[in-house]
Amino acid sequence: MTGATARRSPLDRHHARFAAATRASGGAVRLAEFPFLTQLSVRLDPQGPAGDAVGPALGLQLPLEPNTLVRAGELAALWLGPDEWLVVGPPEGGHDLRARLRAASENPAVSVVDVSAQRTTLLVGGARSRDVLARGCSLDLHPRSFGAGRCAQTNLARTQVVLAARDADKPGFWVLVRSSFAGYLGDWLLDAATEYTTPDP
Repeated sequence: MTGATARRSPLDRHHARFAAATRASGGAVRLAEFPFLTQLSVRLDPQGPAGDAVGPALGLQLPLEPNTLVRAGELAALWLGPDEWLVVGPPEGGHDLRARLRAASENPAVSVVDVSAQRTTLLVGGARSRDVLARGCSLDLHPRSFGAGRCAQTNLARTQVVLAARDADKPGFWVLVRSSFAGYLGDWLLDAATEYTTPDP
């Protein structure tokens, strides 16, 4: 047998169920997977020369305020710790993004690691997205506390995730979950959204 094996996302078998739930909710909840996004773990001293060099290479400045994110075009940088960020971009841009970062930060104290295979990305959108997540997340997700530009490492349905709020004009959240837990979390989200996807008797 010849030819490369087709790449399958961790939630490949959930796509039809997500689409059906989204339709059934009438827009109240939107569930979808955005697989294979480029995800780079970047660790450096933000006060050092590498911190100054990485911003221009990315076209955005790494956020310094805890639990915030910065977007520029198709890229986003999420604060994970005082010296750690997760840079997320489109699937096809991974090689170029890694090359730019490594060229800009030729310093042994800087770490750039491709962690794209570790997680997949879920969209939980719609007017009821906050209510769905609140069933399994202890964070206060009200826009006053967790609005656009905010992110956090937290637990959702007893699963470690990185949660990021979407832009203010697009209600909802991005949920980055480890691939090995993606199926479980996908099932949990479908169950948590049942109230909004089941027709009234």
